[in-house]
Amino acid sequence: MAWKTLDEMDLSGKVVLVRVDINVPVENGKVTDTTRIDKIVPTVKDIMAAGGKPVLLAHFGRPKGEVVPEMSLRPLVPALSQALGCPVQFAEDSIGGPAKKAVAALQAGEVLLLENTRFHAGEEKNDPELAAAMGALGEVYVNDAFSAAHRAHASTEGIAHILPAAAGRLMEAELKALEAALGDPVRPVTAVVGGAKVSTKLDLLGNLVSKVDNLVIGGGMANTFLVAQGVDVGKSLAEHDMADTAREILEKASAAGCRIVLPVDVVVAREFKAGAANETVAADACPADAMILDAGPKSVEEISDVFENSRTLIWNGPLGAFEIAPFDAATNAAAVKAAELTEAGSLTSVAGGGDTVAALNKAGAAARFTYISTAGGAFLEWMEGKELPGVKALQD
Repeated sequence: MAWKTLDEMDLSGKVVLVRVDINVPVENGKVTDTTRIDKIVPTVKDIMAAGGKPVLLAHFGRPKGEVVPEMSLRPLVPALSQALGCPVQFAEDSIGGPAKKAVAALQAGEVLLLENTRFHAGEEKNDPELAAAMGALGEVYVNDAFSAAHRAHASTEGIAHILPAAAGRLMEAELKALEAALGDPVRPVTAVVGGAKVSTKLDLLGNLVSKVDNLVIGGGMANTFLVAQGVDVGKSLAEHDMADTAREILEKASAAGCRIVLPVDVVVAREFKAGAANETVAADACPADAMILDAGPKSVEEISDVFENSRTLIWNGPLGAFEIAPFDAATNAAAVKAAELTEAGSLTSVAGGGDTVAALNKAGAAARFTYISTAGGAFLEWMEGKELPGVKALQD
């Protein structure tokens, strides 16, 4: 790896600026889901164990460069203190007098949280002066916010050029998992890409067909590919104007030796609601008055066979309308199969993206995957083969 980890940094007695993503849900002044806070605990504790003083930089919401009291990070202090098991101090700003005073007063065994970085207009513009003002507060910079690594902001990219920089434990785990999945994977590699629209995942599909051995396409996207092959999909969600693009992707996959796996049978219904009357038909036999809402059991069998003959799996998006039963069946069954193969040691499985995490959690399979990325945009851009500014800055 071209980036440094905490183990390679001298942190003893030093103020360590740690960029974290603690953009958590808050209701009535209290954090309602501590998942993102829990994930930064290993990094903060390791810094303290090495004798460093952690100073947390984070954004919250979209204040667009203005001080918005409702988007203050102050309400997060109790949840942070509880998760870290130590006192957490708070500074009213992320630069200037209040921040300098709070850093100077920070004692060993304490953590300091600075106010919302996005209260400054220069944050999202990656303003060098703001980055310098933030950088002046510390001696070492640690980025533990992979989920914000696709943004070139002052606190995610700018400071990395000013101070000695390293990846935090969460960033390190994320990058290692992604490297194992697409950077230098054990083959054969299979990707599952689902979701509603081909148009939103063109870059992703274009990149994957040249990187993976099998590409399983599900959800509404699969309908568009069926249309591209001349199949009538009835009233199903499909982008008919993307048929030519879908054919181009199929041709590119064929030239690259990538097998595209589309549904061979589908579950159809006349209405989109839980428990709706449904039937399973061949993929090319959707009734004119029905819509495809899931892949069928034969499709799941084929996908399972592909998984069994793969060594690496990367997953983004559900295979059907997973939000409501019974149209979650294909996603659930395929997810459990991937989890079983992972547990058996024959498959390295990496998944990410909002709907994906929700779908795998619903299937009870998420905890059994090799790695689940909670990053949405950053995970997708990485899958698309794009350079992530926050990661590149750590390598420079």
